[in-house]
Amino acid sequence: MKFGIDCLLADRAALAQLAGRRVALVAHPASVTEELVHSLDALIAAGVRVTSAFGPQHGLKGDKQDNMVETADEVDPRYGIPIFSLYGEVRRPSAAMMATADVFLFDLQDLGCRIYTFVTTLRYLLEAAAAHGKEVWVLDRPNPAGRPVEGLTLVPGHDSFVGAAPMPMRHGLTLGEMGHWFKRELGIDVAYRVVTMQGWQPDAAPGHGWPDDRIWINPSPNAANLNMARAYAGTVMLESTTLSEGRGTTRPLEVLFGAPDVDAARVLQEMQRLAPDWMRGCALRPCWFEPTFHKHANSLCSALMVHAEGRFYDHLAFRPWRLQALALRSIRRLYPGYAIWRDFAYEYERGRLAIDVINGGPALREWVDDAAATPGDLDALAARDEAAWREATAPLLLYRS
Repeated sequence: MKFGIDCLLADRAALAQLAGRRVALVAHPASVTEELVHSLDALIAAGVRVTSAFGPQHGLKGDKQDNMVETADEVDPRYGIPIFSLYGEVRRPSAAMMATADVFLFDLQDLGCRIYTFVTTLRYLLEAAAAHGKEVWVLDRPNPAGRPVEGLTLVPGHDSFVGAAPMPMRHGLTLGEMGHWFKRELGIDVAYRVVTMQGWQPDAAPGHGWPDDRIWINPSPNAANLNMARAYAGTVMLESTTLSEGRGTTRPLEVLFGAPDVDAARVLQEMQRLAPDWMRGCALRPCWFEPTFHKHANSLCSALMVHAEGRFYDHLAFRPWRLQALALRSIRRLYPGYAIWRDFAYEYERGRLAIDVINGGPALREWVDDAAATPGDLDALAARDEAAWREATAPLLLYRS
């Protein structure tokens, strides 16, 4: 199959529309063609007049390992064009940045999760383009998590850099489709175009979102494989906790937790007792790891590894957000006084617990901490939001399996 960048390069009419215009590219390491040529190099080789480039969180090179590690602006040593950081001194493109081009090509590989900040970067670019009379083209790429929708909708007033707008955690859209949603829901009056993919079947086996004829390249340093992309809508919640998400190991964000003072085998038993249906679609394996950096560095941690892959993966049954919620609830029940929640300025948000920033409101944390709450309580809240989102976005879908 062909991604948006491949389709653009093969479309003489579309390239002709860029002729003579100043073009900017928003990209990262996964912004490559089917031949693994970076989009910046491929566009310039095709005769496109690229006058600037932009890097999102983790940078154009993808070299910034952790969250809240900023990237500086620079000049490309090969082409001599400015490379602006959208995760440095600014998150929103400035007027000076917008003045460097007429058309902005947005070519980022997403993970299909609201908290993955490339969604927010798209919104900010659309708003800046509208304000400055610029044009935005999204060179579409697959949502590797496919079409399933899951999680609570962000509560109004809880917007942040990891919460671009009222949508559930797992949104089921490509970024091209998301751009249409932003335009409609936020009233963004911008010249907008999606260069669609060819041959993408969102929920078709074996990739169920990710085509098996395309190589996976990390869109961010800890997004190392498809298993991580599938689990991320749940495991990302660990960033708001004292539990390790596996940073400092070779499999970050593929565990439900890791800690030196939590017994993974006991937690697994409690999860099976509380809500076995929430554990479907994957295999959970007790394991051990010792992070070389980050939380619990140099301490042996008991953990649960998620395997949403191979014969263990059931695309429609797997619900990572509920799975992670269940793990947190089970830890709370087994260790009532455990200090699960980290209190720090997550993505520069102060005055709210990080878990509430991540979930776009307090409901999940309150459910975890409420001794009387049941899995059915959370399921009812989420199911309502999920159904509403599927109905609202159905007219925007550009691809069918």
